[in-house]
Order: sequence, then structure tokens, then C-alpha cells
Amino acid sequence: MAKEETVLQGMIDRLIEIGRCYGMEMNVEKTKVMKISRQPTPVTIKIDQKQLENVKCFKYLGSLLTDDGRCTSEIKSRIAMAKAAFSKKKNLFTSKLDLNLRKKLVKCYIWSIALYGAETWTLRAVDQKHLESFEMWCWRRMEKISWTDYVRNEEVLIRVSEQRNILHEIRKRKANWIGHVLRRNCLLKEVIEGKIEGRIEVTRRRGRRRKKMLDDLGDRRGYCHLKEKALDRIKWRNCFGGDCGPVV
Repeated sequence: MAKEETVLQGMIDRLIEIGRCYGMEMNVEKTKVMKISRQPTPVTIKIDQKQLENVKCFKYLGSLLTDDGRCTSEIKSRIAMAKAAFSKKKNLFTSKLDLNLRKKLVKCYIWSIALYGAETWTLRAVDQKHLESFEMWCWRRMEKISWTDYVRNEEVLIRVSEQRNILHEIRKRKANWIGHVLRRNCLLKEVIEGKIEGRIEVTRRRGRRRKKMLDDLGDRRGYCHLKEKALDRIKWRNCFGGDCGPVV
């Protein structure tokens, strides 16, 4: 990762030079470059006079990264994978099993796929709707309720003795992960606290500002108060990991 095109080219050249010392070559066909920016201009990075392909998204460690910096594509991809897993394991969710056991199976085998990497998501309103729709999809499929039955979501939740819980689960996971990051001096902490040096004169875009990752924790008193509270592990866990939810 680099801030400027020339810096990235220098990093690639250095990587190739060191790799060749150990008899390793970089595959140009499998190496891609992506610019995360509001400006769609391509980046020119070359390896042995061959230009690398510019892509709009790619997978890294199982997560889908896109050039707009949003999580919508990743969330849709995880939901699709979870639904496919549900279809393969639908024999586990037979009505002969106890209801509580079936719910545990759904959260263990299906939700774990959908929420992989959810600690780093920045959820917009549209993303929350996708996740809540997926949650209701799971309960309807588990109870074998067809969309043609015209059963309201409230009735489905009563049948399975559940409340809408998937967004709270994501916030709890995020709070646990961020709490560990804020209590340490590491690269992730520098990324969260990092700011661009200097003053950049730009015209502000229309609409509200983009949501930040820490905004999901809902602490209106700011990042400093959030960081101070994270130092007390027990208090942090009680505030964000318990049933009381985020403190606002």
C-alpha cells in the first residue's frame, strides 16, 4: 500500500529485486493494482515493462476489497455464501430437532460464514437492511415458511422465540476487537488514529460525511473517551459486550 503512484512503483521494484536474490519471480498475470479513491483514473505500475491490470475489487484473506472503500459488496458476497451453505445443510434443520438446537445450528454454521470479518465492517443503512433481511431469511427457511404464506416478520420472530439480533452481534464483535486494538501499541491502532498530514484544499461533496468504522459503537463523546474507556477491560466488556448494548 502506498499514498502515491511513484512510491508504489518503487516498492514493487524493491520487492522484485529482493525476490530475485532468492530465485523468486513475480507473476505479472496474477498481480493486480487497485486505486481506492473517488477519482476513477487508473494507476500505471509496471513490472519488466509490462503494465499491471487495474481492478475495481479483489479478495484478500477471504474478504472482498473494493475501490470505493465500502463494505456492501463484501456483505452481499458473505450473505450469498451463507445462503449456499444453508441449502447444503438444510437436512440439519429438520423439525424433529428441538427449536433451541436448530437456532444454535443456524448461528454456528450459517451466521459464522455470513459474519466472517464483520469486525472491520462500516455499516451503512443499506448494509443493515441486507443483514436484517438475511436474518429473517434464515428463520423463515428454518421454519419452512414460504414468502407466499404472507407471514409477517413479527410473527416469524414469535414462532422462533427470537429478536432481531444480528446487528447487535456485529457491534459486540467489533467492540471486542477494537477494544484489544486500543489497549495495544500496534499498526492497527496507528491506522485507526492516523490522519493525513498537511492541508488539502478540496470542495466538500454533497450530502453527509461518510460513516467511520468507530461510529457503529455509538459513543457521542468522541474517540478520546472511547479510548479511555477501552483501557478498563471489564467496563468495556460490560458496556459493549453485554445485553445493555452501546452506551450513547
